[in-house]
Amino acid sequence: MRNAVLLAGVTLAVIAAPACAQEGAPSSASDSVEVARWLGRGEPWRTDFSTLTVPPGEIVSGGPPKDGIPAIDRPTFESAQEADEWLEDEEPVILLEVDGVARAYPLRILIRHEIVNDVFQDRPVVVTYCPLCNTSLVFDGRVNDLTLDFGTTGRLRHSDLVMYDRQTETWWQQASGEGIVGELAGVLLDFLPANTMSWESARALHPDLDVLSRDTGFGIAYGRNPYVGYDSQSGPIPGFFQPELDPRFPALERVAALLNGDGWAAPFSELEKTRVAEGESDVGPFVVFWQAGVSSAVDASQVADGRDVGQSAAFDRRLGDRVLTFEFVGGEHRDRETGSAWDFAGRATDGPFEGRRLEPIAHGNHFWFAWAAFRPNTAVWRAP
Repeated sequence: MRNAVLLAGVTLAVIAAPACAQEGAPSSASDSVEVARWLGRGEPWRTDFSTLTVPPGEIVSGGPPKDGIPAIDRPTFESAQEADEWLEDEEPVILLEVDGVARAYPLRILIRHEIVNDVFQDRPVVVTYCPLCNTSLVFDGRVNDLTLDFGTTGRLRHSDLVMYDRQTETWWQQASGEGIVGELAGVLLDFLPANTMSWESARALHPDLDVLSRDTGFGIAYGRNPYVGYDSQSGPIPGFFQPELDPRFPALERVAALLNGDGWAAPFSELEKTRVAEGESDVGPFVVFWQAGVSSAVDASQVADGRDVGQSAAFDRRLGDRVLTFEFVGGEHRDRETGSAWDFAGRATDGPFEGRRLEPIAHGNHFWFAWAAFRPNTAVWRAP
């Protein structure tokens, strides 16, 4: 498995990147050689390798073959009460809410599979996690008239998971949701708002939520972290990451990053000072809440025992015809206009706005190196 190679400190052979990006058919002998290397592993592919939107040399082997890290295709769920018997309070889960109904996907399971193909509220959804980039992202599984489901290619680009869809076998970049090789190259998947938060927070916000069951059919004893100490390193694994590191923040600093629009990110070390950040983007005015209480999935030997790294949530701060401003006072996030208190689901729990709700915004908690690699011109926020 990729993680076994990672932990053993083995450096995998890295394909040399060509000098410039290629769009369309490979236009040089070196590009064709790189594509030939992808096919040299004897894996069956139906991908149209003549269509590329990235330099092929940026895509490297992560260790496992195609589907060597198996996606979960037939997920089953259990109640919060049942999951409470095996999930720890600070353990990280991906919380997805659709039409007022919530589901939690524990990272102790996602860290072993990286992809869950699900249907939630009659909508095909793709729940993904790349441990090397700390990217927990959820996509709508529909593209044009196609409904897609996904597997792992066994490849990485900029240390990030490269997925493939089983309908066209296009290769997709998980961090950006972009098709990069094949028939759908250049197409973007739609992000769905979802938060990585502690099990305690998810359960408190949605007591009746369903939880991805450990009964996946793979016979894995979920809970062990295959990436022990990863987020205490100074940077990503060199053989998996070729670009220059952005020096504005430490490489493995977690950032709250808005997934749509021009790009905006706030490091957790700055958010911890104020617990709230506001801004304007091309998708409108927004607010990010931060609070402590979630463990890192890639720190200790057990996912549940990782150090506290905090959690964030992002919302549109427009409510009706008003644009709200926020502060963290008395242990709560409150708007300055009315003093109403707001929870981590964007719901007003007291004050004049009690019962109202802010619209969630798609965002992630990426490692800084990964966000900066895919969004090099991102705006960054620092505490005032």
